[in-house]
Amino acid sequence: MKFERYGKGIAKGMMVTMRNLLRRRVTTQYPEKRLNPSRRNRGNELVWSKEKCTGCGTCAKACHEGAIRITTEVNPVDNKYEVLNYEVDTGYCIFCGLCVEACPYEALFLGYAFELGRYRRGDLVQTKEDMMLEAGKKQPSAYFHPEIAEQLPEQTMLVFGVTTVEEE
Repeated sequence: MKFERYGKGIAKGMMVTMRNLLRRRVTTQYPEKRLNPSRRNRGNELVWSKEKCTGCGTCAKACHEGAIRITTEVNPVDNKYEVLNYEVDTGYCIFCGLCVEACPYEALFLGYAFELGRYRRGDLVQTKEDMMLEAGKKQPSAYFHPEIAEQLPEQTMLVFGVTTVEEE
């Protein structure tokens, strides 16, 4: 064993530590400061537009996991389908986006949220009231809908060097 090189590795490690110690922080304090994900994020939710939906069921047919259940009836006044029940079981959904791509009336969007963990299996089922775009609580992502991209905030998550989050 050569003792003349002993301590060289420790000195290199200390140099890396000192260099990173004086650098500007990249990490954000998560619960207090939240970063914006990508505009084309495929979050843990679906956003549904009641005004655009015709009840055709194409989204349910395109879902290969069978996570979408839709119940319709014919409205005798307008002679159109009326959506009675629209549910998505996010426990089964793999958020592939095939239902969004299959919708001919652009009534279904992938959501922008990604913090939707639940403790109970039954809480994973989203109803039409939970997913409604017109309620104003849900924000659609620009996945498969690039026309929405300008309305969404600029991405700050996973972008190093350029951040819009205020430093402490």
